[in-house]
Amino acid sequence: MRASRRAFAISIAALAAASATIPAHAQQTPPIKLVVGAPPGGTTDTVARSIGTTMGKELGRTVIVENRPGAGGNIAADYVAKSAADGNTLLVSFNSFSINASLYKNLPFDPRKDFTPISMLASVPSVLVARKDFPASNMAELITLAKAHPGKYTMALGGIGSSLHMAGERMKMMAGLDIINVPYKGTTPAVTDLLGGQVDMMFGSTLNVIPHVKSGSLKALGVSSAKPLESLPGVPPIGDTIKGFESNAWFALFGPAKLPADTLAKLNDAARKAVAAPDFRRLLERESATAVSSTPEELVKFVNEDIDRYAEVVKFTGATVE
Repeated sequence: MRASRRAFAISIAALAAASATIPAHAQQTPPIKLVVGAPPGGTTDTVARSIGTTMGKELGRTVIVENRPGAGGNIAADYVAKSAADGNTLLVSFNSFSINASLYKNLPFDPRKDFTPISMLASVPSVLVARKDFPASNMAELITLAKAHPGKYTMALGGIGSSLHMAGERMKMMAGLDIINVPYKGTTPAVTDLLGGQVDMMFGSTLNVIPHVKSGSLKALGVSSAKPLESLPGVPPIGDTIKGFESNAWFALFGPAKLPADTLAKLNDAARKAVAAPDFRRLLERESATAVSSTPEELVKFVNEDIDRYAEVVKFTGATVE
């Protein structure tokens, strides 16, 4: 019994000595939170979880996703803007970051000043689709038809202020078209009514509309990207007809303002490696999306220009949210 007790005591002492060799900061390091302004299961949530896995390996840290949906992404953005600038709380955001700057009258944060842009993550095009019996089959025919009958045709909106809403408004603004918006509470009911012929057209994500185009239930009139999509052969970019038109959804990683330079550099490096990971690229390919990383400086420039671009479109729509 004495020998067993002595062996047990030696084991405990060895474990204590081993734990003492683990740096205190490693024992106390909290997880990195990727905050998402959307519910679990959506595209933004999926993007965050995918990059979080690789970033965690690169940084040697636990990375978790925290969903804070609501107010078009503003609840999540406000939470991150008011978090400590230590690199432990980050925001995975999307176009709403730029759109809300002019859409909302009173934001509780400044999207230009209260964040540190870290890296772009992805670019996602959309498709302008019409009911299968719509009298136009391409963009040139649509423009001719809409100008001959202003206010006659309708466009479904899956959400006010969304990137898809803004794509439609940008198209109408640039081409001088009078097409009536029909808002819906989500993409699914909008697509359902388009399939049923209750509305004439809508901008939809590739994931939501390509299956219906391939089955012949909907017509694809054009894609919002600068180049054609492999998943929709023969469907040209809208910009081929409306010069200068391009409207892609994007996802990017932000931190609170004034992240330390060394922290920013580590996070940017980890994010870029996550974007380059084969699993992430395969995930995006399923939605005809493109994995895109950037330097912090490139993302700062892009976001500032994007805020200005959307301000022009929001002004054109006259839409505001309290």
